[in-house]
Amino acid sequence: MQRIFSGSLPVGPQKTGSASWRFTVWAPKRKRLALILPDTAQSFPMEPLPGGYFTVETAGLVSGTRYLFELDGEVRRADPASPHQPDDVHGPSALVDTGAFAWTDAGFAAPAPQARVTYEIHVGTFTPEGTFDAVITRLPHLRELGVTCLELMPVAQFPGGRNWGYDGVYPYAPAAAYGGPEGLARLVDACHAAGIAVILDVVYNHLGPEGNYLRDFGPYFTDRYHTPWGEAVNFDGPGSGPVRDFFIGNALYWLREYHIDGLRLDAVHAIYDQSPVHVAAELADRVAAWAAGAGRRVFVVAETHLNDPAVITEKAAGGMGLDGVWNDDFHHAVHAMLTGEKRGYYADYGSRDDLIAAVTEGFVYAGRHSPFFNHRRGGDAAHLPADRFVDCIQNHDQVGNRALGERLISLIGPEAARLAAALLILSPGSPLLFMGEEWGEDRPFLYFISHLDAGLVDAVRKGRKREFASFRWRGEPPDPFTQATFEASRPDWDKLDSPDHAAMFAWYRELLRLRAASPALSDTRRRLTRVWPLDASRALAMERRGADGRSLCLFNAGKRPARVKVGTAGRPGDYVRLLDAAETRFGGSGDTLPERLPTGLFSLPAHCACVYRFSENMPT
Repeated sequence: MQRIFSGSLPVGPQKTGSASWRFTVWAPKRKRLALILPDTAQSFPMEPLPGGYFTVETAGLVSGTRYLFELDGEVRRADPASPHQPDDVHGPSALVDTGAFAWTDAGFAAPAPQARVTYEIHVGTFTPEGTFDAVITRLPHLRELGVTCLELMPVAQFPGGRNWGYDGVYPYAPAAAYGGPEGLARLVDACHAAGIAVILDVVYNHLGPEGNYLRDFGPYFTDRYHTPWGEAVNFDGPGSGPVRDFFIGNALYWLREYHIDGLRLDAVHAIYDQSPVHVAAELADRVAAWAAGAGRRVFVVAETHLNDPAVITEKAAGGMGLDGVWNDDFHHAVHAMLTGEKRGYYADYGSRDDLIAAVTEGFVYAGRHSPFFNHRRGGDAAHLPADRFVDCIQNHDQVGNRALGERLISLIGPEAARLAAALLILSPGSPLLFMGEEWGEDRPFLYFISHLDAGLVDAVRKGRKREFASFRWRGEPPDPFTQATFEASRPDWDKLDSPDHAAMFAWYRELLRLRAASPALSDTRRRLTRVWPLDASRALAMERRGADGRSLCLFNAGKRPARVKVGTAGRPGDYVRLLDAAETRFGGSGDTLPERLPTGLFSLPAHCACVYRFSENMPT
């Protein structure tokens, strides 16, 4: 393995010969270290180097060899840059020869920004088997759907076998419960063979509480800041240089060793860094430089609730230079409007104007006062391409962080769910789907853990209840520690055999096919999208323009029909209907809008979603 860190030494094991490895670790808190091979009881003193590093080279080792570091003769710990933890977070590290992976993806190219359709999964629940290899068996389904990017919730080694992944403590080690390093490599290679890019969710704002031994090595954490999930990572204090390199090196590691195409940075707003260059900006810059040298298209997406356009503004224009941001405003605008929920952060949303702003400008809160946060939020981002905004109507957070983990369809029903899907896919932002959404999965996605520390389990239970307080949801949250909670979160693939769920899948598939085939619907320049209200309530029209002309999308987010007249460019009769959610093949009533757009007033049914295409030469 080759890991290059700017301004510091490469850490972790590096293969230097057919059976020789060099081990390097940063441990400035320690005076002496030794490499321990527990299976043979061998011990090798490590050489101290400037900057707090220790290193040793050994021969006769093979992939799979377990090893530990002994710190000052006192404690033994796994490698902070462990490539594999086959015996969970408290066990030894194991060597992995990533150079031996049998890659076949040399000709693969990740999709261009405007062609990204992301599908988020939790590897452990996505299939009955819960492994990387089992995900491979579902790739034909994703191809048929129209997915171009598969996003994996965090896979870095976490305690036990059941976890969302945000409790990871070994950032370089693919989870053993999912199939470990070889399993991840096989999945990425298979995705590339299927024409699907892979995005990995990575967590650099904190580490999990159990098995987190980084503090035994050096100042990885700081008490200057605090996160909702534990100690903040030391990105700007004394000794922070090697810490920054450790995490930025991890980002490059996934791209280089596992051929990952994109990274989603979890909770960037909780990555505290007062340095002249924020660590997320430095990471994006170094990823871009590496990708340019490797001749690959790689992208970095942030999760942040700050609505800060600087995050996705180019470095040359004074921004941080990330390629995209999860746009919670789009989700909240759609969710609040269709469900009527007004508790928690949904108190800030619910109007049709919020939805129009999310579609046409990206952020709803772009300098507006937020009643929930009680301050002004965000900045104007309407000048930025829409593909930098990853929009969704469901994701792991927005479903799983509900007390009962309800899916959107369970809250609003199938008709409104079809409308929500159309709003997402026909809008200019970059669409993200959550596993099972496309067939109308109504099983919940719940929060689950399998910590080994009973006190920690109890703390998680109490913490979840406090987290839900502002929403005042009814019902007791399922116990996150039980196997039953984990099993209840698996999508039910057998539902695809039922007519209702197959019809929902057909609706998603056809929407995505239409988007992919139409330059107008896939163009992400905001000036080519126009949205306007059609009545005094919930009906609206969205015009998308592109090289293939104009598409007109009609929506009614209300529960009652709306009498509307659509003002268009060109004669209304020159617009021909392409798709209508009311078609019986999509599970609708069959009461579709006219084949040609009416000239005068007409009725737009409740939860209507219909697409027309302009044709100048259509006969009258």
